[in-house]
Amino acid sequence: MKEISCSVIKEGVKALCAKAAFTLPGDVLLLLERAEKKETLSRAKNLLHVCIKNAEIAHSEKMPVCQDTGSAVFFVEAGNMVKITGGLLTDAIQEGTREGYTSHYLRSSVINDPVFTRQNTKDNTPAVIHFFPVEGDTLKIILAPKGGGSENMSQIAMLSPTGGREAVEDFVIHTVISAGGNPCPPLIVGVGIGGTFEYAALLAKKALLRTPAGSPSPESRYAGLERTILDRINERGSGPQGLGGRTTALAVHIEYYPCHIASLPVAVNMNCHAARHAELIL
Repeated sequence: MKEISCSVIKEGVKALCAKAAFTLPGDVLLLLERAEKKETLSRAKNLLHVCIKNAEIAHSEKMPVCQDTGSAVFFVEAGNMVKITGGLLTDAIQEGTREGYTSHYLRSSVINDPVFTRQNTKDNTPAVIHFFPVEGDTLKIILAPKGGGSENMSQIAMLSPTGGREAVEDFVIHTVISAGGNPCPPLIVGVGIGGTFEYAALLAKKALLRTPAGSPSPESRYAGLERTILDRINERGSGPQGLGGRTTALAVHIEYYPCHIASLPVAVNMNCHAARHAELIL
């Protein structure tokens, strides 16, 4: 049994907050660079160039890639041979988030109540934490800060099973195109298909974490569906920041799960061009 102390976890999460805010992952930056080379509209090409330079400056100057440093969303894979000592894993992650956001002067965007008081918690907690039990003696923590602009454009639909592939394509494409420039394209589009109402949404968010970004689904049919949806989105010409061009989306990632015979849940969750995430393995 491997023991990991809460103090180590807290310090690791604190460092993740800075890394995710300041450094755009290399696979995302590569997609932006490829898109800039392929883009034919000068305005769109210039916007992509600005996105790339912004990421480079943020990394070198240790500044946030975007002023909206997002809600802190964690995906935690806890091995069955791991023992957490000195407290609760959840508390360690929350405290690491609190210290990470305040000590690195990252914007606090979380409010204590969504409807009535709407007062800022001033330390960007509580974070949202998703736990996944796995085999082994490691603890993997992925932080994916989620900005409000892209998150607000998310959608979920309980489609008719008779609609099949065509209905899925149309729903995803309509969701992305109708969002316009609000989610700050070019986007990585996460799609969750199947499961239940709430699980489809989780799948869509989890799909955004696929690495390297732009890699196809390991299931050939879904890989083909990803390519088709990506091509159809970019054919519509919304472009970077919704101002025209052939690069509205950098990638489409689909995660799927078995579902009820009477259901076809489909969720769409988008990441803006600042598709941030950082990973810690203990």
